[in-house]
Amino acid sequence: MPRNLMPPLPAQPAEVLWPTAAWPAGDPESDVDRDALDRVYRKLIDEADEEQTGETHALLFVHRGRLVAEGYDAEHDRDSQLISWSMAKSITHALAGILIRKGQLDPKAPLPIPAWRKPGDPRGAITLEHLFRMVDGLDFVEEYVPGGESHVIEMLFEKGKEDVAGYAAARSAKHSPDTFWNYSSGTSNILSRILCEAVGGGEAGMRAFMERELFGPLGMRGAESRFDAAGTFIGSSYVFTTARNFARFGLLYLRDGIWDGERILLKGWVDHARRLTPASFDQYGAQWWLAQDGSGRFYASGFQGQYIVVDPARDLIMVRLGRTDASLRPNVIHALADAVHAFPAR
Repeated sequence: MPRNLMPPLPAQPAEVLWPTAAWPAGDPESDVDRDALDRVYRKLIDEADEEQTGETHALLFVHRGRLVAEGYDAEHDRDSQLISWSMAKSITHALAGILIRKGQLDPKAPLPIPAWRKPGDPRGAITLEHLFRMVDGLDFVEEYVPGGESHVIEMLFEKGKEDVAGYAAARSAKHSPDTFWNYSSGTSNILSRILCEAVGGGEAGMRAFMERELFGPLGMRGAESRFDAAGTFIGSSYVFTTARNFARFGLLYLRDGIWDGERILLKGWVDHARRLTPASFDQYGAQWWLAQDGSGRFYASGFQGQYIVVDPARDLIMVRLGRTDASLRPNVIHALADAVHAFPAR
């Protein structure tokens, strides 16, 4: 099986409008297995057994640039603002790609973290690329079960919540950089602090940048990000917006960082996201996850089963938002895989 398959990223069909103002919609085309799609909607929404799959708040599919299937549970609709959880990490990756394109962030410059630059501190060897790929080597436990050791819970909800990046940056080195992969929300918040400082202007400056350079151009109206008391975008976890807007973000990556003829992300930045991090056991790129089945799919993933799946081979975006315990996640993943395979490969 290929370890780093990257199918070509398809262009927007010439006859399909970009969804900046509204999604071009239509029924699934004749080569789509509509019965398989219907079964997935019944299983996850219409006739959902929450003891088996949890709650699915939203499920939608964009095929060849058109919104072809969309459904919500009784408590939500297309205007509901839903949480990203760790899908925000992939949005943080996009913000970095914009800053590098604009020349406001040098990916090769030493990191602006004074404590790490003291003589003899092993953290001084950490680079921006190490942060993107979660191979910084910091001692950080990403555990969501209350009662045990959990740096992510301390950072987001307890003693680190006022300054999430400061909390994460204070963690000691446990491994040499680039030798050990460790999924870490702390790492994403350190990265976010670096981006905020590159933008300048504190929280207001970063909010304006996100709206001007990303949310606004894509038509992600009403997207809301959460910041801590230190003025850092909590880039590990907190963007609130609609399922349709999350699909817009996925389409940006499916279209190689181009939106309606304008380059939003640095050229090659989507390939950066979907290029395998060797130490990650074939599952991680750069702030994006990689499918391990040789399909070339890559996806943003968040706590309790949030997904933006990008499938270049099928010219497909799938968004699933909901609330599913980790023990039930395999049931949801199996159903979503059936839905993806309802669409033909190009």
